[in-house]
Amino acid sequence: MSRALDPALLAKLVCPVTRTPLRWDPERSELISDAAGLAFPVRDGVPVLVVREARELSD
Repeated sequence: MSRALDPALLAKLVCPVTRTPLRWDPERSELISDAAGLAFPVRDGVPVLVVREARELSD
């Protein structure tokens, strides 16, 4: 089940690699960094912004 991410929190979060804004993917419960090509998981409502936990985006 997908949970909504607090918009105020989303506005403050940036990619740990590129320092660019992240976008929320509610289907996969992930924060997407288009600039880095990475998807960071959100577990139990907590963003996991650790590069080794991120999934690489495929083209």
